[in-house]
Amino acid sequence: MKPVYIINGFLDSGKTDFFRYTIAQPYFRTKGKTLLIVCEDGENDYEEKLLKSTNTVIEKIEDEEDFNPDALIALDAKHNPERVLVEYNGMWNFKNLKLPVMWNLEQQITVIDASSFELYFNNMKSLLAEQIRNSDLILFNRCDGIEDLASYKRNVKAINQKADIIFEDKNGEVDVTLDEDLPFDLNANPIDLNNYGYGMFYLDALDHVDRYEGKTVRFKGMVLKPTEFPENRFVPGRMAMTCCAQDMQFLGFACEYDKVADLNEKDWVLVTAKVEKQYVEEYQGEGPVLKAVSVEKTTEPDNPVIDFSNPEQ
Repeated sequence: MKPVYIINGFLDSGKTDFFRYTIAQPYFRTKGKTLLIVCEDGENDYEEKLLKSTNTVIEKIEDEEDFNPDALIALDAKHNPERVLVEYNGMWNFKNLKLPVMWNLEQQITVIDASSFELYFNNMKSLLAEQIRNSDLILFNRCDGIEDLASYKRNVKAINQKADIIFEDKNGEVDVTLDEDLPFDLNANPIDLNNYGYGMFYLDALDHVDRYEGKTVRFKGMVLKPTEFPENRFVPGRMAMTCCAQDMQFLGFACEYDKVADLNEKDWVLVTAKVEKQYVEEYQGEGPVLKAVSVEKTTEPDNPVIDFSNPEQ
């Protein structure tokens, strides 16, 4: 399988700068040819000297319909590269991307110009969401002078909880945490979570499970009973609107409870539970697990769906 690295983002977000830096690094200069497929013309370009010194060849694909497995197979046969880099057009719907069967998507990166994020998030949310959804790394650059980077992180995490998110200004990496944004008291016992509060707890606990370990939380959640879970485990959680009304995700952590059999799928329950950090096969690593103190059937809340753009819920 031939490794493929895709970088996406809107025009002039910094995709070319990222790839120029990457292919120039010693760790990337392995044997064989690199095929670089560029799908749009930005302000910056690749210098001939850099391409020659890194054994990189460029091919341009200007129309979305021309980016298809047959065309890509033809480029593969023409150059026989060891690896493929794709600078994808941000105005093409990433959902339509198809690669040849012998190409393996090794890594997907989304680059975002932080100074334009709100504009794109408010006006092109569906396109932006498709770029972000399956990315392994999301890089915000040009963060200078932007104070509310935590909200940017929150909106991206709502779409893709597993991606690494990096913020950079002209001086390098910027540390962005959600601490000051938390709409609940971390020292309360239990920590009561309303609709928006539950969403923030979910996102924050993914990154900072240690700060919740041993604490007790209380929230209303919908019951999900995955077939692959053992009999004493279910998932209480809520649906979240990540892009639009047609694009929803269920946000919930595994919860251990000895009376799961008494619960029905989609029941609403009031859960009081202690948070523990455990290795969970479904997470493919360590993560938050809830140990139920009590689970009581209840009514559907007034705002059953989390909207991260509305902290007043």
